[in-house]
Amino acid sequence: MSLHFTKMIRLGDNGTLGNKTCDNGISMHLFLHCSLVPAFFIFAVLSYLQRRVNHLAIDEKISILKGRFGIVVPLDFIGSLSNRWSYGFAFGAVSSSVMLLFSREYLPFNVPTWARAVVHLVGALEVGLAYYPFFACLSSPVREAGAVLGFIYSLMWLIVSTWNTISCPAGKVLGSFQKPILQWPSIFCLTFLLGRFVHMLLKAIRIRMGLDAHEETEQLFQTYQAKYVQTLLRRPPQGEIKNWIQRNIYDWDPYFRFPNRMIGTSIISLIGLYMITLADHSLSSYVFDELDKLRDSLAELVSSCSQLENQFAALSPQLVEFSHVARKTWFATTFFAAFTSVTYTFHILSCYRKHLKRLWAGQKGFLPERFHNPSSAISVAAITRYSGWQIAFTLWGYIIVHFVQFLFALLFVYGVVLPIQHGHGLKVLINFGIVLGAIVLIIGLVIIQIILVQIFFLQDKISSTDSQKPLAINNRKGFHNFNYFFFFYNVIMGLSNCVARLLMSAIVGTWLVSRIDRTVMPRGYEPLDPGYNTWIGMIFADHYHSNPVMICFCHLVLAERLEKQTRALSPYPPFNSSLIASSSRARRRWLLLYTLVKNPKLILHRKHQPSSCQDTAARAWMLASQVRASEENLRTANSTPDRQAAEEPCHCDVEGANVDEAMT
Repeated sequence: MSLHFTKMIRLGDNGTLGNKTCDNGISMHLFLHCSLVPAFFIFAVLSYLQRRVNHLAIDEKISILKGRFGIVVPLDFIGSLSNRWSYGFAFGAVSSSVMLLFSREYLPFNVPTWARAVVHLVGALEVGLAYYPFFACLSSPVREAGAVLGFIYSLMWLIVSTWNTISCPAGKVLGSFQKPILQWPSIFCLTFLLGRFVHMLLKAIRIRMGLDAHEETEQLFQTYQAKYVQTLLRRPPQGEIKNWIQRNIYDWDPYFRFPNRMIGTSIISLIGLYMITLADHSLSSYVFDELDKLRDSLAELVSSCSQLENQFAALSPQLVEFSHVARKTWFATTFFAAFTSVTYTFHILSCYRKHLKRLWAGQKGFLPERFHNPSSAISVAAITRYSGWQIAFTLWGYIIVHFVQFLFALLFVYGVVLPIQHGHGLKVLINFGIVLGAIVLIIGLVIIQIILVQIFFLQDKISSTDSQKPLAINNRKGFHNFNYFFFFYNVIMGLSNCVARLLMSAIVGTWLVSRIDRTVMPRGYEPLDPGYNTWIGMIFADHYHSNPVMICFCHLVLAERLEKQTRALSPYPPFNSSLIASSSRARRRWLLLYTLVKNPKLILHRKHQPSSCQDTAARAWMLASQVRASEENLRTANSTPDRQAAEEPCHCDVEGANVDEAMT
């Protein structure tokens, strides 16, 4: 299938239809190699315009440098959230060449088997360098140069790709419109990038002319992160009504943004699924046609031998039926496999948001215990691996899931559909009843054992408010007899459950092979799943670099530091500095008191003077009871006119001494 898929999507092939050869004089493989020259030129120009933060000794020797030739960053895989969809479409333009990395035909020469790993590495580096200008021009701080160079490079790729697609559209696999069907996502992404660079150029020109304000650089603390922190300081809304889409499909969160890495990976995965589905469809048609030709050739060969003719005549209808059923079943499951893989792509995004928000809240219970504190090096390296592994898992997962669905559909057709069509519906119904009866009997006996234990062999509830009986055995002699007689039946039932357990494990593991956010290993063996390890490391790295609360804290610390530096550089002393210091101290004490009143459990974690733990616990209990009493009083006084004054404690004039007395 790899060779067939390569022949189908390779950019350098000249399309053929029948005996007619299409030659437009363009070799996309050769163009990919030649594009390295302008790519390196663009890289050199952007590096020259990029100024380094730290000057080197060579800058003093060579005056023309002046801190130039800085490191060009194509895109930020961790914290940057600007131009996310532009980067996503840049990944979409790369998708056609990324698909070629699954083959061995992106180099113009053959290599021995032992050197294939080196060939794949060279091919990946070549594709990365060829498409480097798309990302570098989008992220360049010199907007004019980045827009002009990106526009020229995108236009070059768009013209060559469009001309190669229009002038030679035919192919042996998909017919007269093979290249347009395969290449339209890449051409669409190139067109979007072209328009994006035009918009960047016009925006830069308007800024240069003073018609628009200067674009602010991406700051540490984003607006949506500030709103997320504000929601944590408010009470959650009560009785919020969600529609059907929010409850069952997707609940949009305005305070969360997916990084460039996740958007680009999803776009390449979807385009890759589109291409591999077309390749799967064409390959299966070719294979089934060849099987039909082989069957006809075998029939002609057998017809020449009178001894085998009667036997083949009896076998021929079965072969024809199998070919027809297999063809229809494979094509039907193609849709379901593709739909499963597409839903997985979007579901992984939903799981990424859910897992990250749980980590932000300090919840690690959904992870295996040994993954609660992953290695820092493994987490950072996981960011590098994730995108490539997710794309590969998605494509290979489609193939594996399709094959498994095909086998189950084939068993269903031969076990249910065909016998009913041949007039054996009653026999199918009887067999189905026998299997269903055995399953119901096994499940029923398990349920009966639980009910008997619940009624006869557990002691009564200690309190009427308990949800269940305590784990204490009653009627021990009867329980021992009950256990003895069910022992022999449970041995027989355990055999069927063992087989069912193995089948269910294989089915679920195969079904989730493309779900990198879930492990296919049993509990305790999760470290043997490299995909799951990559997922855990990636979400932990994003958690530590994009936690809104941590970023908010860093923002406040930096802002206060900058304010102190500004006051220190000011030639005028602040007005009544002693009053400011005392009010600041009182404000901090008031905020501390307010926090402890709202969170009494924090008292146990504070540093106290040497005293007994019982006194500390007693003070915490007393304060918690006071808080509950005050909250009940506030609920009863909601209709009073002084409710607003009671809910604004920050406006009260509280002295430091009074705060100390209240806290003690």
